[in-house]
Amino acid sequence: MVHSIDQYVDVVGAPVVEQLRRLGERLKDIRVVHVNSTREGGGVAEILYWMVPLMNDLGLKASWEVIHGDEGFFGVTKSIHNGLQGYPVQLKKKDWDHYEEINLKNREHLLPVLEEADIVVIHDPQPAALLQMIPNRRGIWIWRAHIDVSRPHHQVWKSLKQYVQDYDASIFSLTSFAQILPHEQFIIAPSIDPLSEKNMPLNKRYVNEIAKAYNLDRSRPLIVQISRFDRFKDPLGVIEAYRITRKVIPIQLVLAGGGATDDPEGKEILDEVYKAAGDDPDIHVLLLPPDAHRQINALQRLADIVIQKSIREGFGLTVTEGLWKGKPVIGGDVGGIRLQVISHYTGYLVNSPEGAAHRIRYLLHHRAKMREMGKTAKEFARENFLLTRQIREYLTLYLYLLKDRGRSVFV
Repeated sequence: MVHSIDQYVDVVGAPVVEQLRRLGERLKDIRVVHVNSTREGGGVAEILYWMVPLMNDLGLKASWEVIHGDEGFFGVTKSIHNGLQGYPVQLKKKDWDHYEEINLKNREHLLPVLEEADIVVIHDPQPAALLQMIPNRRGIWIWRAHIDVSRPHHQVWKSLKQYVQDYDASIFSLTSFAQILPHEQFIIAPSIDPLSEKNMPLNKRYVNEIAKAYNLDRSRPLIVQISRFDRFKDPLGVIEAYRITRKVIPIQLVLAGGGATDDPEGKEILDEVYKAAGDDPDIHVLLLPPDAHRQINALQRLADIVIQKSIREGFGLTVTEGLWKGKPVIGGDVGGIRLQVISHYTGYLVNSPEGAAHRIRYLLHHRAKMREMGKTAKEFARENFLLTRQIREYLTLYLYLLKDRGRSVFV
């Protein structure tokens, strides 16, 4: 794990790192607390895993807290998540009561750190109710929504809004996700850590070992989708695109990923994927442990094309990972994927299995175009979606909000 921002000089350049050091000096000893619902599985945990140590390296006093809940709580919050992404769900008063009850239980052990923090960042719906349970808070509270809330189920958003409207600010990943709220809203796109095990350079020997371990034929094209087994990632649509493509080209497909401790639907979706894959030896469904970062890295490097055929997507860090590894990405024409996949330059946006199959066939028949896209993709990721950009935007936001409160960071 990287703990010093200086280690990124070779990736982003010394001026970028120096700017972050200067921002950090203005925020020295500011206490920042991040709160989410899991330490493993999903993009939020991945981001906090590197963000908190690097902010400490820059001089802030940052920490990461996790709320704990029972099966019923995570069932409710999964329904909230699905409803915010437009899926029709029905939540009763008893569901919201249990949601509040679990947040209240977490308040007991979080109270001291949350009361004294200068800035609190609450990630996604799970811990959003904490704000109303800390009456003596002294800091600035920010609600950070990582999911696509552009067209939420009306009743779900109406209920959740009662918990988030009193925050001092909100952060969304895209402007189209922003909602009508009585406070300032900011746009910060997520990013990846280029030096993490999931994104660092790998030697060819290890990559070849992974290909052998998963019985992948290096002589035939490989399409790879890495994601949680979630209905919004559309793994069944990916299998359909594969089957359309293989009528013309003998390809292989890898669907790899894991679950998150706050996602109770994962097993159900995985079972559907296994059923759809059947006994096809060229569909490799891999349920990977949370620490399988190097394996994922190798699978993306083995891919001819990375696919992320989501039907809803807050951002899609797996898209960024594919771009960073110099792969053209075929992605669903939704959410944060639109920020990353620029059709004809870094990949293609698609709306159906047939569209995905068409673009897969095109790229596999035009290898020079595929290589050109890969080079463009890597530089596009370097300029826009590496962690140094995201840290800069967070630090700048902290400075702005603290100045508005009359804090001395600008003196």
